[in-house]
Amino acid sequence: MKYRSKKEAFVLLADGTQFFGKSIGIEGTAFGEICFNTGMTGYQEIFTDPSYFGQIMVTTNTHIGNYGVLENESQSKGISISGLICKDFSFNFSRPSGTESLYGYLERHNLVTVSDVDTRALVNYIRKNGAMNAVISTKIGQEKKLLKEISQSPSMEGLELASKVSTKEAYTFGSSKAKYRIAALDLGIKNNILMNMVKQDMYVKVFPFDTPFEKLEEFSPDGYFISNGPGDPKPLKKAQEVAKKIIKENKPLFGICLGHQIIALANGIPTFKMFNGHRGINHPVKNLITGKGEITSQNHGFAVEMEAAKANTDIEITHIHLNDGTLAGMRMRHKKCFSVQYHPEAGPGPNDATYLFDIFKEYINN
Repeated sequence: MKYRSKKEAFVLLADGTQFFGKSIGIEGTAFGEICFNTGMTGYQEIFTDPSYFGQIMVTTNTHIGNYGVLENESQSKGISISGLICKDFSFNFSRPSGTESLYGYLERHNLVTVSDVDTRALVNYIRKNGAMNAVISTKIGQEKKLLKEISQSPSMEGLELASKVSTKEAYTFGSSKAKYRIAALDLGIKNNILMNMVKQDMYVKVFPFDTPFEKLEEFSPDGYFISNGPGDPKPLKKAQEVAKKIIKENKPLFGICLGHQIIALANGIPTFKMFNGHRGINHPVKNLITGKGEITSQNHGFAVEMEAAKANTDIEITHIHLNDGTLAGMRMRHKKCFSVQYHPEAGPGPNDATYLFDIFKEYINN
């Protein structure tokens, strides 16, 4: 690819702090909550994860784009992040199996991207000052106007986003001849989750985020699943009601990330907005049942209140995050219900926690 003359661009945070960089050639403006991911690989999976909807992504890995993209590694039909900030952007790629350059991929999706940013300084600032709304833009000289627009943007806290990424119509995944039938409530489901269920001989029907329990039940499922997704879990009252009914019927129920938070709320356990959240592919978690450590993939800005979970006699805490002691997994003592805050399906990330899909199958069989 020919050398590209990069135009000036900037990052502007809600508190007025500004960082400078260069446009990779996709001009425009993008708003969102700024966050960072510490993964060294897996940028395509990160960009296409529906859980990141409405967020501007800062990648802490220096080189982005050096291995291109491979279409079947996408976790959804399109890019979910609202904008990208990186240090060094690679227009050329060297992976033999790569089907397209990252630039071509981002250009097709018209994703505003700012490179040549001092991402170390930016991430340090976010870590100290917390997650906040931001804008990235190539419109030099319009900072005051854009700062005013940021102030008018809604906070992630209290924001319902599952409706923006959920399927509009129910669809099936896997073979109809599979041994198990799973009804999945789509709050922003990732392809790798569905692939892991297929490996467990499961036939999955994926339903829109606001589908009532009675409609899920018509599929005659052996088990139920509530997926990951973006935004605050509190406004998702219909999903919480679905979880309550599944639990009341004592049907096998598995929740991941946002689904984990929905199950907590269904049990009267509050959730809260984290200062920065967890986003990366090397987060250490301890399994309190086995005593073993797991390296996990994580992506969430909300979490379940630990003390409230401990006080709930129906809940057993099964996993904790070793960096900050937050609740990473739980199960109900007298129901076939369990959930984790992290991503056992990885994509990207390690496979330490894929055993949770085996546990889901055990819940169905017992």
